[in-house]
Amino acid sequence: MNNITDFETVYLDEEKGALAIVDQTKLPNKIEMLYLTKAKEIWDAIYLLKVRGAPAIGVAAAIGIYVLVKDEQTDEMEKFQSKFHEVKEYLATSRPTAVNLFWALDRMEKVVANNCKGTVSEVIELLHKEALKIREEDIEVCRKIGEYALTLVKPGDGLLTHCNAGRLATVKYGTATAPMYLGYEKGYDFHIFVDETRPLLQGARLTAFELKNAGLDVTLICDNMSGMVMKKGLVQAVFVGCDRVAANGDTANKIGTSVVAAVAKYYDVPFYVCAPTSTIDMTLASGSEIPIEERSEDEITEMWYEKRMAPEEVNVFNPCFDVTDHELITGIVTEYGVVKAPYEESLKRIFENKI
Repeated sequence: MNNITDFETVYLDEEKGALAIVDQTKLPNKIEMLYLTKAKEIWDAIYLLKVRGAPAIGVAAAIGIYVLVKDEQTDEMEKFQSKFHEVKEYLATSRPTAVNLFWALDRMEKVVANNCKGTVSEVIELLHKEALKIREEDIEVCRKIGEYALTLVKPGDGLLTHCNAGRLATVKYGTATAPMYLGYEKGYDFHIFVDETRPLLQGARLTAFELKNAGLDVTLICDNMSGMVMKKGLVQAVFVGCDRVAANGDTANKIGTSVVAAVAKYYDVPFYVCAPTSTIDMTLASGSEIPIEERSEDEITEMWYEKRMAPEEVNVFNPCFDVTDHELITGIVTEYGVVKAPYEESLKRIFENKI
């Protein structure tokens, strides 16, 4: 099988004029690239988790909206702006929780608004450049997160992660996996525990797959085994990603993350959330305001099974994310450094220093 590290998760294929993504629903058994040029294709790719992970969704949205408007046949700026806004609003309905989706779309729309005195062709080229810039920034942001996170651990440590906040969820390095990749390059000999992550198995299908492909020392465990490995002293730190951070430091990540955080707190294991500032939503006071996506019951009752594994017509609750209370979080690792409680103050300072 080809090595997943030989493939780019999300990029603009200039020759095909398409948003190119690895179809993550086919992993780990098949590595398949998709080349998307239609609005419904891109919407479906985001909604159906063909491209997933907050940073990767943001990059896909930026490239995707450029692809959808680059051939718009009009010289009238007003018509172009109307079409752009229509496409933007449509793509924004694909996933509700990952703030990077809206961040990237808003950033692209700002390019249009700030340059509406120019020609349509000029604006399209500026959108092209902005989409590529967003992608390149993601690589640099993840690398910096990895460098800061690496200062929190030491060679030989056992690390645990939940879901996939790896290179498959970004352009390169990942967020939660960035210190793992950088540590591997430096010979840190980390041992990585990867939660299976029910019900969609992103830990088993994606994180274990990409880290193993890259040569790291990986052990896959079921979600309810995290307490045992922590109790045995096999884990010295937990690194997870997130889809949104509220102003008070509450974070939304794949369902089950809050359980890992509570267990880590009990066993006195540091719990770190790796979050690009594009994932921080200072407009939300707390995690209670983060919209939580609920998905089909089939993901629990039938997916992955040859035959249905739950009684017919049983009630099913399938939230895609949960919110980890800021009191359970040791620190939030951003591209500007590691911030700690009180998060209202430390997160605010980051944005003040960015300006």
